[in-house]
Amino acid sequence: MSFRTLTAPRIFDGSRFHTDTALVLAADGTVEALVPLSKAPGAEVLDGILTPGFVNCHCHLELSHMKGQLPEATGLVAFVKGVIGGRAADPEVIAAAIGAADAEMRRNGIMAVGDISNTSDTAATKRQSALAYCNFVEVLGWAPGSAEGSYGRALAVVDAFAGCGPAAIVPHASYTVSEALWERIGPGFAGKVISVHNQETPFEDEFMERGTGPFVDMYQYLGVDNTHHVPTGRSSLRGYFNRLSEAARRILVHNTFIPAADVAYALEQSPADTTFFCLCINANLYIERQVPPVELLRSAGAPIVLGTDSLASNWSLGIHDELRALRQHFPKVPLEEMLQWATLNGAKALNKEGELGAFGKGKRPGVLLLQEEDLSVARIA
Repeated sequence: MSFRTLTAPRIFDGSRFHTDTALVLAADGTVEALVPLSKAPGAEVLDGILTPGFVNCHCHLELSHMKGQLPEATGLVAFVKGVIGGRAADPEVIAAAIGAADAEMRRNGIMAVGDISNTSDTAATKRQSALAYCNFVEVLGWAPGSAEGSYGRALAVVDAFAGCGPAAIVPHASYTVSEALWERIGPGFAGKVISVHNQETPFEDEFMERGTGPFVDMYQYLGVDNTHHVPTGRSSLRGYFNRLSEAARRILVHNTFIPAADVAYALEQSPADTTFFCLCINANLYIERQVPPVELLRSAGAPIVLGTDSLASNWSLGIHDELRALRQHFPKVPLEEMLQWATLNGAKALNKEGELGAFGKGKRPGVLLLQEEDLSVARIA
C-alpha cells in the first residue's frame, strides 16, 4: 500500500495543535497515523496549518438560487417574507444553483452538511455529491388543521431522499409548528439527529411567552389564523425542548438571543455532548446586523458548531468565512478552539465522528491547508 506523508508548522488534529509532527495518509485519504516528524524524513512540507475538513451543520441548499436577491439588515420577519416570495423560480435555474453551491462547499473544504430541506429539489445533486449530507426535512404548519398535510408532504420528501444520506423530519421553529404538528412529528425523533431554529430574534420569545409582537403581524400577512395560540408564559426554548428528549443529537441553530438561563436549561436537560449550539454569524450579520452570544455559550461550556445558513442570507458557503467573521468579532477566542467547532464538534453533532472531524486512525476526514493570517483554505486530500 502506498502512503502520503504531510507536515506543516502546525497540525490541528480536531482537538488541539501539534508541532514537529507528520500526518500519514493511505492512498484513498484514510488516516494512518500522526507521527513525530523525526520518523517521517521524506514528508511533504506545506506552509500553513493542516486541519481536518470542515463540517457545515446548518445550510439551506435549496435556496441557493436566491443569492443576492434579498436586501440585508431587514430583520427576520421581513427576511422570512422575502424567502416565501422568492422561492418560486425556473426548475432549471434552481437545479443549476444547487449544483454550483454544492461544488462551492466542496472547494471550500467542507466534508459534511446538515441541510434543511422543505422540498426534494436537492436530491439529484446530493446523490452524486462528494459531500456527506444529513438531511433535515423541515416542517412548518402553524394552523392546527394543516398538520396532516404538512406531515404528508414531509414524508414524501424523505422518500425522495433515498440514497442521499440519512433523513429526518424536523421542526422549523417553535413559532411555526402547531401543537397538532408537534404531536405528529415527535415520535419520529427517537434516535435521530434533530435540528431546530432557536431564538434567532427576540420576537420569538415575545410571541411564545405573551402572544404579541411582529410574528402576529406576519401571520396576518400570510393569512394564517393565529387565534389558537395560547401564550406559554415561558421562553421559546423551554416550551419545546422536552419534545426533543428522545433524539440522539439536538442542534439548536442561531441562538442569537438565547438567555444564559436557557443555555443552562438545555444542557441540564440532555446528556453530555448531545445538544449542540450552531452559530451562523454571517447570516446573523446579513439579516439582523447581530452577532451570536459566543462568550455566553463558551462560559457555559456549551458544545458549539458552525453553519453557513443559505445563499439567501449569506455571501458565501464557506466555514472558513464563518471563522473569519467570528475571529473579527471575537478576537480573544483561540483559533484552536474555533477549529474544533468547525471540525470534530460538527462531526459529533451530525453523528459522523466515527469517520470525519479528526485525524484519527481509520478516519477519512479530508485534509485542508489553512492560512492563519487570512483564514484562506485549500483542499489537500
